[in-house]
Amino acid sequence: MEIEKWLTRIIELGTEYGLRLLGAFLIWFVGNWIIKKLIAGSRKLMQKRELEESLQKFLLDLLSWLLKILLILAILAKLGVETTSFAAILASAGLAVGMALQGSLGNFAGGVLIMIFKPFKIGDLIEAQGETGVVKEIEIFTTKLIGLSNKEIIIPNGVLSNGNIINYNTEGTRRVDLIFGVSYDANIKDTKEVLMNVLTAHPLVLKDPKPTVNVLELADSSVNFAVRPWCNTTDYWTVYFDVMENTKLALDAAGIEIPYPHQVEIKKN
Repeated sequence: MEIEKWLTRIIELGTEYGLRLLGAFLIWFVGNWIIKKLIAGSRKLMQKRELEESLQKFLLDLLSWLLKILLILAILAKLGVETTSFAAILASAGLAVGMALQGSLGNFAGGVLIMIFKPFKIGDLIEAQGETGVVKEIEIFTTKLIGLSNKEIIIPNGVLSNGNIINYNTEGTRRVDLIFGVSYDANIKDTKEVLMNVLTAHPLVLKDPKPTVNVLELADSSVNFAVRPWCNTTDYWTVYFDVMENTKLALDAAGIEIPYPHQVEIKKN
């Protein structure tokens, strides 16, 4: 009789918890399917409203996390776990974890600020935290850049949102600042003409704003000229390298001496 009671109890418990486990599995399966559909629908709605790609990614990630948390709570409730008690425990644990992960919470807040104020968007060329690159992704906690040498750079959003950011794409154009030194024997007017001809002959140098060539300083061994062409942001390095090379060739052809050794100073805008 005692064995029969134990067997009966085991069968009852197995049936009860087996059904709960089955229900929890069904909730997990159906919940994941619903979450995928909601995310896909939200993505289509955002694309229809032409929201920025960076904002879409951020909002979809946030929505996905919230829906998954709700799904986990639903599964725990199905398994018989008191969600109210669990919520209290989660709140207490969340406070402790929050204290331990202040940096991560700061990164999350930084991500929110970036989304609100939009100092940059995906595809922009920016300089921040000592790094320069094209924005690849803006995530909840970090922002990913592709550096000029095609390396991936990951910057926490907390420090990124609180630091200086230079966005080279906002205005659409950039000025290339170069300094060339020539011999004191060279005629200033002729030198300026040669340098200006190099700039005006280049197809990627903009006519508006106009390029400028001016005497910058009388250095110890050279007269230094500030050479400043304007170009579209995407053409910056092409113009930079071309002007460097073409200037050397033009000065040589005009018989204008460049003192040796000659250093070219580059100033960042």
